[in-house]
Amino acid sequence: MNKKSQKSSQKSSFNILKNIPQFMLLIAIATVTVFPLLWLVSTAFKSPTENIFQSVPQLLPSQPTLGNFIKVWQNSRFDLYLWNSFFVSSITVVLNLLFCSLAAFPLARLEFKGRDPIFWAIVGTTMIPFQITMIPLYILAVQLNLKNTYAGLIFPYVISAFGIFLLRQAFQSVPKEMEEAARMDGCSSLGIWWHIMLPAAYPALTTLAVFTFVAMWGDFLWPLAIVDKAELYTLPRGIASLASAFSEDWRLIAAGSAISMVPVAIVFVFLQRYIIPTEASIGVKG
Repeated sequence: MNKKSQKSSQKSSFNILKNIPQFMLLIAIATVTVFPLLWLVSTAFKSPTENIFQSVPQLLPSQPTLGNFIKVWQNSRFDLYLWNSFFVSSITVVLNLLFCSLAAFPLARLEFKGRDPIFWAIVGTTMIPFQITMIPLYILAVQLNLKNTYAGLIFPYVISAFGIFLLRQAFQSVPKEMEEAARMDGCSSLGIWWHIMLPAAYPALTTLAVFTFVAMWGDFLWPLAIVDKAELYTLPRGIASLASAFSEDWRLIAAGSAISMVPVAIVFVFLQRYIIPTEASIGVKG
């Protein structure tokens, strides 16, 4: 037993030494990824007397203060920007889940001519950058009188090719027997979509909801094009306006950016456990 335990300890030590280069690489990648976030949060807490552009960055503020957050909140319409982002992102998530699931269901479970070519044509649109389609979308939005409206902000994101692809794959994984049993009970295709497919695919729906919320929350380019009224600014648009409002005081801009990250972090923390499939997503009661 002693010899076996000695060999196993030597083997584990060898494995640890063997994996040291991989650990060092992962630590380096994590540092490069997290450092800008740490610098942003640190800058938000620094007082006006501290140099935020020194050659060797100091992550810990020598004189931490909440004054930057208070000044941003009191001297700008940050509460309105937060509300606009939350309202637009929430409505976008609901519409995206609705329309993507309705489009994905027939592509996954119904048999009709041209189904696969239609699906791959939809997937192919993911290779087209948004910057290419933004101009025709803007012209269409203006013609529909959607400029400077909440509907205009939501308009391009009510459905996505990625969402259709993700939910189609989730719907295809639902056992065929569940669908056949529902049809024998007299359930329509729409009823199967609502009572069978959606409950069974809730991890994919949650994943799509998180992705859509985060993407809409951080979107800057489309609100910049479709909105020029301050009362309709979303957070990215509002934070950009802080540069001129406060003469590019990066402490205040960092404070605004730090505030904008809090809702996204809360959404991810509360929904991440629903992203992983569980046994509840396999068996669905009608």
